[in-house]
Amino acid sequence: MNILLVYAHPEPKSLNGSIKNFTVKRLEDSGHRVQVSDLYAMKWKTTIDASDSREPLDSQRFDPYLESQHAFANGLQSQDIAAEQDKLRWADTVILQFPLWWFSMPAILKGWIERVYASGFAYGVGEHSDRHWGDRYGEGTLAGKRAMLVVTAGGWESHYKPRGINGPIDDLLFPIQHGILYYPGFDVLPPFVVYQTHKVDEAGFNQLTERLGERLDTLSLTPPIAYRQQNAGDYAIPELVLRPDILPGKTGFSVHIGD
Repeated sequence: MNILLVYAHPEPKSLNGSIKNFTVKRLEDSGHRVQVSDLYAMKWKTTIDASDSREPLDSQRFDPYLESQHAFANGLQSQDIAAEQDKLRWADTVILQFPLWWFSMPAILKGWIERVYASGFAYGVGEHSDRHWGDRYGEGTLAGKRAMLVVTAGGWESHYKPRGINGPIDDLLFPIQHGILYYPGFDVLPPFVVYQTHKVDEAGFNQLTERLGERLDTLSLTPPIAYRQQNAGDYAIPELVLRPDILPGKTGFSVHIGD
């Protein structure tokens, strides 16, 4: 299997660095082909601007959507963007690894998403009609591929429980898992989360890598999160609201997960 690991932590000697090294070795030892996009080591450019296209569409006014669409459609994207898109096409499975900073991913990883997920590549694709509202949420250019988050958090696991002060971890990760991964078509596997990172000693690291190793060994077998497909009948189109007969009276992120 071809596996792309997109890694976002600035310190190679950190716990994240050790987890990344373990992941690559475990996957390669199992016969997988692995590519790593180490964003800090690559000095990844985070911000979207006119330099992302070799021939900007409009020199007077920068429109991120139109410029992205134009550059992708005409082969004018900057080399770093095109290279990462090629890695996504190559990969059967994508792993995003990052520390949970301020309840989200580091800015450098968000910048990777914003620049690599060009219009025409990850969004803005497919028919828009009264029956089908674009190829997204279960469909799209990345459909048929798998994705998983490997996330570290400084807080206790209890802080991220349904009644924990930080909010449920599944809710915090929903915008990433559903909005960034499922949107362009990935089958999204349950995340692997490490808590209380500052408390992880050698014994704790051995325990977490044992658990992570089991997850890595079963990447192709683990059932994905059962997100509802946008165009499969659960949502009214074009309103894109869940049908009233499905979980009546219920709201929140969990209603977008089926049985």
